[in-house]
Amino acid sequence: MTEDNKNLKDDLDDLLGDAKEGAKKAKDKASGMAGEAKEKISRFTEEAKEKASEFAEDAKQAAEEFTEDAQQVFRDGKNVAIIAHLTIIGWIIAVVMNGSHKTLMGSFYIRQVLGLIIVAIVCSWIPVVNVIAGVVLFIAWLMSLMSAFSGQLKPTFVLGNQFQDWFRAL
Repeated sequence: MTEDNKNLKDDLDDLLGDAKEGAKKAKDKASGMAGEAKEKISRFTEEAKEKASEFAEDAKQAAEEFTEDAQQVFRDGKNVAIIAHLTIIGWIIAVVMNGSHKTLMGSFYIRQVLGLIIVAIVCSWIPVVNVIAGVVLFIAWLMSLMSAFSGQLKPTFVLGNQFQDWFRAL
């Protein structure tokens, strides 16, 4: 071999050695970065699991609190009694609410309001009486609503006790 070939071979061997060493360093660096990435992913996964678990626990607790609040609303006849006074649709909603969890107060005011509604319909057909009856029924309705707000079982004047007897099934 000639001197030039020998130098060329030595240069190529040096380059090849440098390339191998560079590849090894790159491999080590990539392995290190992959390990760091794996560690970061593992930490992120753990944090995500913890956050998801906390969120699930919070959601479960909120659902339980909502359920307790809803059950309290249904158990409390005062709410049903007040809702019964709010138009015919409110009365229907009160009947449905009272149907699943009957309360004395809810049933009492459902009967009172039904009686007032029926009397109002009947009196609306009589020409002169309808104006006077409208005022009297409005006052009776207002007094009944105030009694419901206060939580007292007060029948409306004149026909309140009859409403309780007539509509006992409600």
